[in-house]
Formats: sequence, C-alpha cells, structure tokens
Amino acid sequence: MGLHFLYQWLPNSFTALLSPVRESLWEHLKILFYPLLAAGLFLSRGSGAFRTAWLLSLLLVCGLMLGAGWVYHIVLRQDAMVFDLMLYGVLMVLGFLLPRLLWPLGQRAWIRSGTAFLTTLLWVFLAWFTFFPPDQILFADLSREVRTFLTIPV
Repeated sequence: MGLHFLYQWLPNSFTALLSPVRESLWEHLKILFYPLLAAGLFLSRGSGAFRTAWLLSLLLVCGLMLGAGWVYHIVLRQDAMVFDLMLYGVLMVLGFLLPRLLWPLGQRAWIRSGTAFLTTLLWVFLAWFTFFPPDQILFADLSREVRTFLTIPV
C-alpha cells in the first residue's frame, strides 16, 4: 500500500516508474503489478510452469482492476476510497490464490511464451505511459486535470 505514496514522498523519475504519479485508472495498475511480479518471481524460483501461472494471475488481476475501476469510476461516476481499498485488497488476495488454479496452464509452452510476452508488454506500457500518457479517459487524472511528463522531476 505504501507503493501508492512512494512518488509523493520521493518525487523523481525512478519512483514515478514504480508508483502512481496521478490518480488515473492506468497508473493504479502499478500498485498491483510490482508487488505481484516480485512475489511471483520470488515464490516461483526454479519452476517455469508455476512462474507462468503467477504471470498469468498478474495479467488477469490487472485486467480485473482496469475493468472494475472503469465501471465504478467512469460508467457509474462514483468515487469512494473505500471501494478502491476493498478492490485492491480483494485483487491482491486473488493474485496470490490464482496461481494455484492456473498452474496446469503454465505447463504449455505457447502459454508460457505468450504470458511472458504480455507481461513484458504491460511493463513497457506502464513505463511509457507514465511519462507520455495518451489523452484518453483511462489515463486521465480523475482527481484533477494534470498532464504527466511536466509534473515528473527529472
């Protein structure tokens, strides 16, 4: 949870890559992505199938976060921090439970390579859109109208 405030505490380009810079749905993927990626790489040492299950879980949970956030904040136009905290908690727990269920899928080579590719692509997009967010609602600061690149100290 402290990852959410890392950029506010230490504003620089490095912490901007790890922590949400603005209150956009996209930026909040970082608070799930990095902890689950670190846990998955640590807990799945030596097991390619289990690592794939972790990465697949990570991708699914990030997709669920975007979908639920879109419906709640954009479609329903709601903004309660309690919802965001509960969603984060549920998705974090789900991110730790799903690898056990997804483990059989990790044994297939094409799923292994596809999952690694998609995880890497998500990581690249997270980094790129931190500094150059498109002018779309998914990347908009829902708390205020602020463009990103000019607000990140170099």
